[in-house]
Amino acid sequence: MNENFDIQGYMTKGVERVVTEALKATLKDPKESAYMLRFASASRNASKKRRRSEDNGEHIPPFLIASITSRCNLHCEGCYSRQNHATTDTEPIKQLTAAEWSRVFDEADELGVSFILLAGGEPMLRRDVIEAAGKRQNILFPIFTNGTFMDDRYYDLFDKCRNLVPVMSIEGGRNTTDERGGAGVYDKLIANMDGFRKRGTIFGASVTVTTENYKEVTSADFLDSLSGRGCKAVIFVEYVPVTDESRELAPYDEQREYLRSEINRLRKENPDMVYISFPGDEKNSGGCVAAGRGFFHINSHGGAEPCPFSPYSDVNIKNTSLREAIHSPLFTALQSGDILMDDHEGGCVLYEKRELVEALIRQ
Repeated sequence: MNENFDIQGYMTKGVERVVTEALKATLKDPKESAYMLRFASASRNASKKRRRSEDNGEHIPPFLIASITSRCNLHCEGCYSRQNHATTDTEPIKQLTAAEWSRVFDEADELGVSFILLAGGEPMLRRDVIEAAGKRQNILFPIFTNGTFMDDRYYDLFDKCRNLVPVMSIEGGRNTTDERGGAGVYDKLIANMDGFRKRGTIFGASVTVTTENYKEVTSADFLDSLSGRGCKAVIFVEYVPVTDESRELAPYDEQREYLRSEINRLRKENPDMVYISFPGDEKNSGGCVAAGRGFFHINSHGGAEPCPFSPYSDVNIKNTSLREAIHSPLFTALQSGDILMDDHEGGCVLYEKRELVEALIRQ
């Protein structure tokens, strides 16, 4: 482990960069810019809270991923969540209620968490939780959605609550997107984008990057088509293999370097959109930032996990506070060990080293 690496400083600068780029991307939209200016102030206050905690020997990550439901209506090819049995066709029992998620959001605000990514399953099936998130204006909530449940009520909610930012999954053009998500998904996404542009509401796109589409999704044709429809953020998520057979889809070092160089170029040449890569350049970040270093994950049943790709938990938010969950024995062991710093072939180091993570759970 690089003992001289300042994870708090690194993540704080990352948050500031995202907010600055988001401000630039919304300058032409007075209503959106007004919210982003307020959020920029809230984000600075949150950074100060995290710095005070760090000075007192406690690390608080600025990001949280919340999978607010296990249910999804699609069967996307290669979905890690279905492979891990975290996503189903029907709503399981004993998932967190809207009130329980509201408590999580409030505790996150108190700790200085700036971003909570709402995921699933398909998060827009939980309108009650999304409405609760909309009331927490100090936190920005990107909503990672397949886009198939967009309706007038959601358009109105997103217009009213600018801290809710739908981020729709799109894998390239029509053929590539429909091949993964199903026939008609691409056309639905384009219709949603046109609906957001008509209403002047900000939205983003999430792209799963594979060995097959990494050049397509960084091409001028693809990105210009998103920008032209009003997209303000593109989040590139490197594919994580869920089976040995799918390992060939995970970008290898040369392709990851290509992605990084393209993102750096795009940030300079096209400031009208925000570009984020996950997991991004782990070498520059001192290793993987999961398990509470930069973020952690709460699943739909309340289990606190290192990340969505590493579905292991030794504590449940139903029985403990968010602060206690951040410092769970599993997270503490991962942060103090070497697993997060290990080299790996691509995708997620914790998924690749899952046997070691399971061994820590058994201790």
